[in-house]
Amino acid sequence: MFLDFMSEVEGLLTAALDRCGLKVDEGVNHLALEFSPHADIASSVSFRLAPLLKKSPALIAKEIYQALPKERRHVDRAELVGPYINFFMSCSFLHMVLEQALADDCWTGRQRQNVIVEHTSANPDGPLHVGHIRNSVIGDTLVRILRRAGCTVDAQYYVNDMGRQEAMVVVGCDHFQLDGSKADHAIAKVYIAANKLMEESDEAKARIKAEADLVIRRYEAGDPQIEAKIKSAIRYAIGGIEETLHRMNIRHDSYHWESEFVRSGSVAEIVGDLEKTGLTEWEDGAYQLDLSAHGFEKKMVLRRADGTSLYITRDLAYHKWKAANSDRAVDILGADHKLVSGQLRAALRLLNIREPEVVIFEFVSLPTGSMSTRRGKFISADELLDQVEKQAFEEVSVRRPDESEDFRRDVARQVAVGAVRYDVVKVSADKATTFDWRQALDFEKLSAPFIQYSLARACSILRKGEETEATREAKHLDPGLLTGENEVALLKKIAEFDMVIDRAARELKPHQLATYARELAEAFNLFYRYSPVLDAPEDLRSARLALVRAAGNALRVTLETLGIPALETM
Repeated sequence: MFLDFMSEVEGLLTAALDRCGLKVDEGVNHLALEFSPHADIASSVSFRLAPLLKKSPALIAKEIYQALPKERRHVDRAELVGPYINFFMSCSFLHMVLEQALADDCWTGRQRQNVIVEHTSANPDGPLHVGHIRNSVIGDTLVRILRRAGCTVDAQYYVNDMGRQEAMVVVGCDHFQLDGSKADHAIAKVYIAANKLMEESDEAKARIKAEADLVIRRYEAGDPQIEAKIKSAIRYAIGGIEETLHRMNIRHDSYHWESEFVRSGSVAEIVGDLEKTGLTEWEDGAYQLDLSAHGFEKKMVLRRADGTSLYITRDLAYHKWKAANSDRAVDILGADHKLVSGQLRAALRLLNIREPEVVIFEFVSLPTGSMSTRRGKFISADELLDQVEKQAFEEVSVRRPDESEDFRRDVARQVAVGAVRYDVVKVSADKATTFDWRQALDFEKLSAPFIQYSLARACSILRKGEETEATREAKHLDPGLLTGENEVALLKKIAEFDMVIDRAARELKPHQLATYARELAEAFNLFYRYSPVLDAPEDLRSARLALVRAAGNALRVTLETLGIPALETM
């Protein structure tokens, strides 16, 4: 929708520039199109041409404006305001927006790429904690956005099965019994207990460390007994982690284990390829790669003294595989991975392997402070979800006291999921954030419940309106009646959906869709407040009911793309 309007604006400007004999170097947004409070879209391309032509931007803009073609479909008019050229949507375009928004299958974009998105990938040594949630929510939301944009996406979980944490899980299982608690929590208990054993004495520390080192060596060597132990423990832990993820509407399509790249010879192959660069050497008992020419003072360790590989070595092999099996590979990583991620990309450049696109996120925190799985001081995602769901139940019970407990608990569960997901993703990934359940559950403020309630309100209006087939199909309507300020603003906001999806998919910025969801809900609520629907004259009533249905469709698809339950009643 909006992309069609923008495409026509680009065509008009390109034609005008050609007529004037002017040329702008092509690139991202080379025509300098931008949103403006004074137009549906504006161009400031004159500023880019001014230094080359040595003329004022206003004079250049006037020349371009006068050369704009008169034949237009989606553009109603263009206006010259100093150095800016403003463009406005035509009524026929807004009618097309309404017609398309009434069709439930019009929300798939035009990008056609195979994309791998790796997210979460938490060590299977315990439950997800609050620190993991932002990774999972950002990753899953990007998966949904990319699919909505038209891409084929494989959401992957990279299983760390060869690290010291997993060796300590095996040691813990050898010394302690798993209890009957949720699988990932049970694994955490033996992992924490094994680490506490190391604190009893120097002798205990040396003994437990030796046990873990032996597990690492035997597993990398392919010892079947150790392999069975590690895989059993990891699968058990991941089963519990999946329960938490599914509770948040998050699912992975495939799991890839570190060990598969060791067993296949891919790790040995990539180490051999790096050796050919002449930048590797044994130093301080480890095989290292010198990346100083790429701005890294610290060398990348590829192998330990005993010959075993490290996480980053195996990660290089994994990324080589991802580059060969996708058009785009996306990694979601915490800020503490900046250095390692930078080294990994530099090493891939040395080998002429396509680098991943990396989304680095700052951490989400709670007022309670930092979290550590090893010491057992963490707030699990399960505990957070339980607490938010409890508070949501109290809020829903106040609002809907006459409903059954089953109804209130079901709504509370879905409101809690939406509250957590939206509060996490609404902030740009590069900014730290603190989760406050009070704000996240505020039905009156700009939160997930506010957006969910906007959809529920639209559905309620439609139920009361007793729609007929005539009001569901644009061909039976007179969209020309929708000329009020808030009606037009809502149509324009609905039109923006495809553009927001396209941009968020290209730029990997899911918070843009969260912002759009809030703005769409606001636009719908302003329309509802100032434009009576059910009490309007018959023709206008039908047109406004159609607009309510269109807005409801847009809200529903937006919420689904954010991974937030789209509730028709709450």
